[in-house]
Amino acid sequence: MVDDVKPGSIAQGEPLKGAHLTVTSKEFTEQLILGAIMGIAFQAAGADVLDRTGIQGSIGAREAVKKGDADGMYEYTGTAWITYQGNSEPIPDPQKQWQAVHDADLGNGLTWLPPSQLNNTYALAVNQANFKKYGTTTLSEVAALATKTPGAVTLCVESEFANRADGLPGMEKAYGMSVPAKNITQMDTGIIYTQVQKGSCTYGEVFTTDGRIKSMNLVVMADDKKFFPNYNAAPEINTKALKKWPAIAEVLDPVTKKLNNTVARTLNAKVDVDGEDPHQVALKWMKAEGFVK
Repeated sequence: MVDDVKPGSIAQGEPLKGAHLTVTSKEFTEQLILGAIMGIAFQAAGADVLDRTGIQGSIGAREAVKKGDADGMYEYTGTAWITYQGNSEPIPDPQKQWQAVHDADLGNGLTWLPPSQLNNTYALAVNQANFKKYGTTTLSEVAALATKTPGAVTLCVESEFANRADGLPGMEKAYGMSVPAKNITQMDTGIIYTQVQKGSCTYGEVFTTDGRIKSMNLVVMADDKKFFPNYNAAPEINTKALKKWPAIAEVLDPVTKKLNNTVARTLNAKVDVDGEDPHQVALKWMKAEGFVK
């Protein structure tokens, strides 16, 4: 990374001067932005930063940090707990979920720094016309509508969501919701947003930080029974690198605290809707927030 950045509200005194750090990420938009944010913070703190963002699939990026081929990335607590650490039951409290992941990964040579409020989990969303028509704001209300007016609740979902325990089957069970198979259409992620916007299906499966929620003015149903796992983004750092450069924690902490779903939707939309470059989106945000100059 060759951004000409200087310390702003973070990285005062360049506490990472002399460090050679590698940042990584998975290949989707939000991850590319988060990887760039981490790298820009390290550069402002004086480090030379190698950009290894955009690794395909979750496991590749994590393995790079684990082995020391990379020094850090933003990872999601739910992904670690369920996919890497092999648990089937998510922990409903986000802080306890993070703590459990943190404790389990210490033995893997990974240290999790405090989490953000950014929670990229599943949700159902509805367009403005259907929101005005049915007035649902929670998944409990959607379940009640499905019972009262079965034809009103049609769903557009990905095939993975349709079959995962932490997806549709589990959601229906948790909420006592029964949607007949004829009212469920499986499709690719990207198409779901446009179909919901058009009203081809009343409710669509979305990711809570997707920029298209904002750009299409969709309304997200609250998961009032807290069924879906917490997928809070937090820095996952190679423990040896953190011991060598403990200032990594203080450099990242204020930045992580600022990340939430509203920020993520706005930044993701700049890439997915407006066609901007993820690295430039990250850089503009870091400057706008005053973290770097």
